[in-house]
Amino acid sequence: MRWFFLPLVPACLALAACSSVEVGDYAGNAPAMVPQEFFSGTLVAEGVVKNRGGRVIRRFTADIDARWRDGVGTLEEDFVFDNGERDRRVWTLRPHPDGGFIGTAGDVVGEGRASVAGNAMFLDYVLRLPWRDGTIDVGVDDRMYLVSEDVLINESTLSKFGFRVGEILLTIRRLGDT
Repeated sequence: MRWFFLPLVPACLALAACSSVEVGDYAGNAPAMVPQEFFSGTLVAEGVVKNRGGRVIRRFTADIDARWRDGVGTLEEDFVFDNGERDRRVWTLRPHPDGGFIGTAGDVVGEGRASVAGNAMFLDYVLRLPWRDGTIDVGVDDRMYLVSEDVLINESTLSKFGFRVGEILLTIRRLGDT
C-alpha cells in the first residue's frame, strides 16, 4: 500500500514550493507607504463586504479622522452600512522596533501586527464580531496598497479555523490634513 502515497509526493512538494505573498515583496514599489503621512487628516472609505462565496452582502462608507501624537496614531472610523446600521472603530497604532506597528481597537482581540514595505502595508489581527446572540472571533488578513499619494486600496480576507469565511474590499481616499 505504500505505492498509493507515491503520487502524492510531487503534489506535496509543489505545494511546499509555493510561497504566500509577503509585504517585503513590495519593497521596491512606489509611492512609498508611510502610515504617518497617509493616515493623517480626513479620509473617506467606500467598500463592500462579501460572503465566503464571493457575493456582495453589504456596502458601506466610513469617515476617518486620523492623527498622530508623539509617534502614536489614532484612526477614528465611523461606518454607515447600506441598511442604515452604524458602527465605530478607533484604532491606535504604536510603532514597533522592526519598523512596523502594533494596532489595537475595542473590537480587536489582543494586538494586531502591521508590516510596511514599499507601497504596501499588511495588518493581521483577530476581530470580534456580533454573531447571533453572542460574538465570533475571525482572523483578518488586511492588505493595503497605496496607488497614489491620496488613494489606498484595501483587501481583507476573513477566516475562521483556517477557512476563508468572507472578504472586504475598499478604497480609502485622503481628503486633507488636519
